[in-house]
Amino acid sequence: MAPDPAIQAAIDLTAGAAGGTACVLTGQPFDTAKVKMQTFPSMYRGLIDCGVKIYKQVGFRGFYKGTSPALLANISENSVLFMSYGVCQGVVRKLVGLDRNAALSDLQNATAGSFASVFSALVLCPTELVKCRLQAMHELQISGKISQGQNTVWSVVRAIVQRESPLGFFQGLTSTICREMPGYFVFFGGYELSKTFFASGGKSKDELGPLALMISGGCGGIALWLAVYPIDCVKSRIQVLSITGKQAGFMGTFASIVRNEGILALYSGLSPTLIRAFPANGALFLAYEYSRKLMMQQYDSY
Repeated sequence: MAPDPAIQAAIDLTAGAAGGTACVLTGQPFDTAKVKMQTFPSMYRGLIDCGVKIYKQVGFRGFYKGTSPALLANISENSVLFMSYGVCQGVVRKLVGLDRNAALSDLQNATAGSFASVFSALVLCPTELVKCRLQAMHELQISGKISQGQNTVWSVVRAIVQRESPLGFFQGLTSTICREMPGYFVFFGGYELSKTFFASGGKSKDELGPLALMISGGCGGIALWLAVYPIDCVKSRIQVLSITGKQAGFMGTFASIVRNEGILALYSGLSPTLIRAFPANGALFLAYEYSRKLMMQQYDSY
């Protein structure tokens, strides 16, 4: 029997939190390299050069700069995302006239994921802003854009409140929503299409093993970043460089990057992002699916 909608939402939220934790722990070093290369592309010749310089600057811990806000960001985002995904799947079923327990098509699941991303963007933007600033702190300091000292989560949070007001936490919100809606359409679409491929031998999607789920999650992650990477680059610039003063909006920042640095600058840091995307999102969906299945079994046993 399907759980009550409130219980189902709680299960999806908890499973999303488990998935977000697995995603960060798997992919944080590559995410750090991505943010540095996006915001200060002239400082790095590529992923290897960036990795070597990070290690020389602060050692191995430098790859995990911003892990605390990254965990908070991903746990918050994925909790809300997967909870909203379940709710939006129900909305899509009503809109197309399906029964409450009817399976959705891959396209319908992708649409539900796109709608759900709007809600997750609202909780993601503030925590991702703090994470990105921490990850690019060394570059901000050596380029003279800020003074020394803002190198902890709380110092960054305090500086935002003092200089930009609480609304400063939502710098880049428009860019985040512009990235999330198409991104999560192809994310969930790619994941569901991959699961459909693995289930084509007569299996149900619910019977797929961990390897199939990880590959499907990895495919969804790759699809997301290939679709929206330039938007993410603009978002990172806005969030990191707004620390130095009022930053141009999405279109202004986009035009400035293309005009001054060329179109390829929008793809700075793509290689660590794609390398990270496969294992990190594979881990995300594996943790989500198995924790959700476990909680559903516990519910059914009562």
